[in-house]
Amino acid sequence: MNSRLRFGIFLAPFHAPGQNPTLALQRDLELIQHLDRLGYDEAWIGEHHSAGMEIIASPEIFIAAAAERTRRIKLGTGVISVGYHHPLWIAQRLVLLDHLTQGRIMFGAGPGSLPTDAAMIGIPQAETRELLEQGFDLVMQLLTSEEPVNFKNHRWELRDAHLHLRPYSNPLFDIAVAAVASPSGPRLAGKHGVGLLSLGATQTAGFDSLGLHWNVMEEQAAHYGVRADREKWRLVGMVHCAETKAQAYKEVEYGIEHWFNYFKTVAGLPHMSVSGNSIGEMIEFITASGMGAIGTPQDCHDQIERLLTQSNGGFGAFLMLAHDWANTEATKRSYELIAREVMPIFQGQSASTINAQTRARALRGDLVEQQRLALEAMNAKHEAERATRRAKA
Repeated sequence: MNSRLRFGIFLAPFHAPGQNPTLALQRDLELIQHLDRLGYDEAWIGEHHSAGMEIIASPEIFIAAAAERTRRIKLGTGVISVGYHHPLWIAQRLVLLDHLTQGRIMFGAGPGSLPTDAAMIGIPQAETRELLEQGFDLVMQLLTSEEPVNFKNHRWELRDAHLHLRPYSNPLFDIAVAAVASPSGPRLAGKHGVGLLSLGATQTAGFDSLGLHWNVMEEQAAHYGVRADREKWRLVGMVHCAETKAQAYKEVEYGIEHWFNYFKTVAGLPHMSVSGNSIGEMIEFITASGMGAIGTPQDCHDQIERLLTQSNGGFGAFLMLAHDWANTEATKRSYELIAREVMPIFQGQSASTINAQTRARALRGDLVEQQRLALEAMNAKHEAERATRRAKA
């Protein structure tokens, strides 16, 4: 494993219904600009069409706007709900973004997380994962080969389909498949040798999911003769940091209740089953379940260490699920604290400065004495030269 762990966010986003959506989307763009300045590596943007809280309908359009406001952070679709779109158009839009961002695009694929999205376009839940597998295979053929693609099912038809523009990235931009509760994501990632986005696997009860995800991926990779690369494995968890644990608890009172109520009463996602009636119980659930860390940068550090151990070999990136638990300023401050105090530890930048100071401290006594003697010698030399000049005068 590379010693440098990448850091980023997974932006669904989650905004309480009823507020000004225009301003909320602008805050999302400003957050990505903030992360770009802080040196974060990645931001993944969701696709949702119902339920009123995750309000970005097209990650591609949002990424195009964010790319013009940022310099280096990579921007991914987190995820495109493959069954909802014709595979040829998915591939065409990704290649266009690859050129517009000059290689900063990442493609994340999934079946679609909100059942209410699929219901509006007549896709039964039983079909979403099969459509993901079929659609993803087609997108990969279009991206990696110039041979015409022919395919037909009850939703799509491709007749001698091919891209009229090849990717900007060489050989191809980063690609990952979402993994939640079923093996469909790891199966596809392993088959094609692409990355894995593990969502909902940071809970203590879901720790076994980490092993399941990776084992399935390795089995598939071996079967298809490709390499399963842990550097391409991304884990998604929840974090909010402040200078003290008490301050962090106080800050999340702002919006954690809206987030909990969404998953308890609106979003039909079994893997995001949460509990807690009071804010205190909600905070306790997040921290006790292993779902996330609310506290100091040290708590965030400890959470990542637990995941590295549990993953039994490491992973390439830790993505924080973006949320409105705290207000805008406290949220930005949380990301800044993580960039300042947590990221250097996992990116090989912390130990070197600490070790340099330790070495300097050990040598200080002797060097101070040498400095004193050198200054005395210089003063003596200067006075001797002055005395010589006076004598000649």
